[in-house]
Amino acid sequence: MKKPETDFILTAMLDSHESVSDLNFTAGKPLQVETYGELTVVDMKPPLKTLTPFQTEVIALNLIGRDRRLIDTLLKEGSCDLSYSLPGKARFRVNVFSQSGNYSIVLRQLETKVPTIKEMNLPEIFNKIAKERNGIVIFTGATGTGKTTSLAALLSEINKEKAVHIVTLEDPVEYIHTHKKATFNQREMGTDFSTFAAGLRAALRQAPKVILVGEMRDRETVEIGLSAAETGHLVFTTLHTVDAGQTINRILGMFAIEEENQIRIRLADTLRWVVCQRLLPKVGGGRAAAFEILGTSLRVKDAILHGEGEGKTYYDMMEASAAFGWTTFDHFIVGLFEKGLVSEETAIGYASRRSIVGRGIDLVKSSRGESTTKLDKLEIDMGYGKKSTY
Repeated sequence: MKKPETDFILTAMLDSHESVSDLNFTAGKPLQVETYGELTVVDMKPPLKTLTPFQTEVIALNLIGRDRRLIDTLLKEGSCDLSYSLPGKARFRVNVFSQSGNYSIVLRQLETKVPTIKEMNLPEIFNKIAKERNGIVIFTGATGTGKTTSLAALLSEINKEKAVHIVTLEDPVEYIHTHKKATFNQREMGTDFSTFAAGLRAALRQAPKVILVGEMRDRETVEIGLSAAETGHLVFTTLHTVDAGQTINRILGMFAIEEENQIRIRLADTLRWVVCQRLLPKVGGGRAAAFEILGTSLRVKDAILHGEGEGKTYYDMMEASAAFGWTTFDHFIVGLFEKGLVSEETAIGYASRRSIVGRGIDLVKSSRGESTTKLDKLEIDMGYGKKSTY
């Protein structure tokens, strides 16, 4: 199988269904695409019932090309990341990985048009985040929850409003930003720098005002990122955590106990926002984004410095600061249910605290005049406790 044949297969998979987000090649399974969050089989002519290990390996090598660094990474670490383009059709973020001695491939289709905050209907607070001048802003969530897309929308807003130098460190580059007011330099791991820590250290000598770090994977990257924020840069980055509180604890956990107090002080001074994302199945198809947003305040700084306590958890602070645009996942999910975007079962299933979402849903249903319980036709047992006449 040659590269043109691989491109033909990718094109056919893209055109097979609406809203294709991922292409999946796994030995022992047919060609599959992910559409609206579910894997669906792709029918090909002639039929291809199952992929063989040889076929997936050949496709992987066609995607990698002659990049010896990627092949070396794949053999040593068991997986590698790269970008791939179908000219005039689509761009992909690709992950090739080994499983049970065979190779599997997942291609995530990348949007060609850079989104905006308004187009994505992101919370209004995102406009305030884009106006920050320094500090660190962390986006968190599982893979595929839209962190990169939200960050692209924020950078697009900065690009439109500020004449600044923006350096991005990505693995791989996903959205291609055109120069507007800002000047963009987008660097890709492997091609332009070796590690996020090395790329970030070099970025500090490139006179940027805004730095995007694709992911803070280790202690060294976090430390340099904090230094960049302390020296007047605005740093955007991502972490794979489930909520705001865990994000802060994950960063603290990267350092030794004897360093913890110093890191708490630095993080309290530089942290500006933590934005967590989840994607929920929408009623009628598609997915809706849910957010948890934690800003900075004296209470938040105190919790970072001394730890959370009774009545002063990050969750409590987000609930108490709803008027400032902060929100918990639970509050946001109840709002999605109220708008009719997600079902009750979905809302409960994706909640952080199911009891809180359950009460919120009951309030919404009561305001609509709907029943909040499945129990009906309840009657008082008038004969309970009375002696039988028999």
